[in-house]
Amino acid sequence: MLLGNQTTVTEFLLLGFPAILHFKGLLFFVFLLLYIFTVAGNVLIILLVSTSHQLRTPMYFFLSHLSLSDILLTTDIVPNMLYIIMAEGAVISLVGCITQYFLFAASVGAECFLLTVMSYDRYMAICNPLRYSAIMDFKLCCQMVFWSWFLGFVASLNMVILVCSFQLCNLNDIDHFFCDITPLLEHFCSDKLIVDTVLFVLGIPVIIFPFTFIIVTYICISLTILRIPSTTGRQKAFSTCSSHLAVVCTYYGTLIAKYLVPSKGQSLNVKKITSLLYTVATPLFNPIIYTLRNKEIRAALLKCINIRIQTYFQ
Repeated sequence: MLLGNQTTVTEFLLLGFPAILHFKGLLFFVFLLLYIFTVAGNVLIILLVSTSHQLRTPMYFFLSHLSLSDILLTTDIVPNMLYIIMAEGAVISLVGCITQYFLFAASVGAECFLLTVMSYDRYMAICNPLRYSAIMDFKLCCQMVFWSWFLGFVASLNMVILVCSFQLCNLNDIDHFFCDITPLLEHFCSDKLIVDTVLFVLGIPVIIFPFTFIIVTYICISLTILRIPSTTGRQKAFSTCSSHLAVVCTYYGTLIAKYLVPSKGQSLNVKKITSLLYTVATPLFNPIIYTLRNKEIRAALLKCINIRIQTYFQ
């Protein structure tokens, strides 16, 4: 990447949150706690799914990989953000900036595809229950997870190649807390309309197509649930989808607001708050939603705690 005067860009200065530096101690403490709870909650889900026999179903297999993508996403962003807060800004190399964005985009893409796979799993479980076990076998689940991660990394690689193909202007200060594509766009000398258009087109297969598929599957699921004669049966069927639906609404809502809704006129603080929602808040919401609203996970957790207590006192 070259500047207008043909000097090579080797590093960027991430400014973080310059408007609220007086509260940096409080910000550091809050974000550190959120990061610890996020990692602990998602690791707990992975451990429960891998050790509990009652959770060895396709839905929880996908959920464990969703937790893995959340750990990757928040670990890629938050530790460096904590350093930026305390240092009141930090220098990051060009390679480090591109690497951070690559891992961020890969985890976001993988999570989009994993949520899509989970919606298909719920569709098969409710709309085709007699064929569910035969179709959703372990081999197919592994293939779906593999392609979710693979497509997420491929989409991220394409975005990185796109970023590296544009010429940078003569500024290297990034008024953000990580190397996201939106603040990087401000440093491109290329036509902004062309850049925005290309990014929108690349976002269609990662965000729009999966989100559309999820909407269609939940329309089919809703119609099937409404045809269930008993109220208890309808409530039970809906409860199996409510957690996933809540995560989908939270995750895709912030992504669409950030990347697909025109950001012209938005202040930098609004953009940062939107970024915080899906880099800090959403990875924390996922384990909370699934543990509080899911009886099987709560039961597996209580069983695990009881076993540990019994082992301790023996």
